[in-house]
Amino acid sequence: MKFLDIAPLARINSFLDSVDVGDLIVKGDLEAYSCKLAGLDKKLSRSLEEEVVAGSASPSSLSKSPVGPLQEQSSRKTLVYLILTLNHIYPDYDFSLLRAHHFKKEEGVTAIEETIDAHLVEASKVWETTPGFGEEPLLDCLWSSIDEAISLKECDVYSYKSDMESDPFGEKGSVWSFNYFFYNKKLKRILYFSCRGLSKTAVELSVTTDYKYNTDDEGEEVDAATSMANEMDL
Repeated sequence: MKFLDIAPLARINSFLDSVDVGDLIVKGDLEAYSCKLAGLDKKLSRSLEEEVVAGSASPSSLSKSPVGPLQEQSSRKTLVYLILTLNHIYPDYDFSLLRAHHFKKEEGVTAIEETIDAHLVEASKVWETTPGFGEEPLLDCLWSSIDEAISLKECDVYSYKSDMESDPFGEKGSVWSFNYFFYNKKLKRILYFSCRGLSKTAVELSVTTDYKYNTDDEGEEVDAATSMANEMDL
């Protein structure tokens, strides 16, 4: 899959990198990809398709899934695209073991629009007062940019059902999260949008812990270097 560098999306993505909304830090990811596979993605796609079919317990499990009948290659491809997208967005995690039941097909854009808008109310207020961003409301800018990139009327919408343990949505301090895939089969393009509301206390504690860990490592390196120098002097 190829990352698509789309300026309006990149602008919003940079804003959502870390938004202080009071008690929470909002972190978002908004990226679009071409579904043309090459290299490692192509190899992984083939192995995933084979595993999906082989791992199905019965014909009925193949005929019904959130992405469509898994006997059909187009449905298996959709599942592969969802998995590969997560692997690209979150390279520190491995989503290769996910299967169709880990995803949900949403009823449509309208059904999820209210959820997204409600979670971004406070971030929208910050957007308005941030230099270089507040020319138009965040939500207007967001939806027009997404529509321009993916053509919302032609999209199927999916969400990933996090297990809250082995993925980024289960990190400590996570108060709320959402994630959606907008898949345009005609354009062979997928857009992923997620946001997490993280407790500011948990975020600050994590930063402090990381700093202490790194400082301790540096101290150990200095002690080791000093000890080695002393031995050489002897």
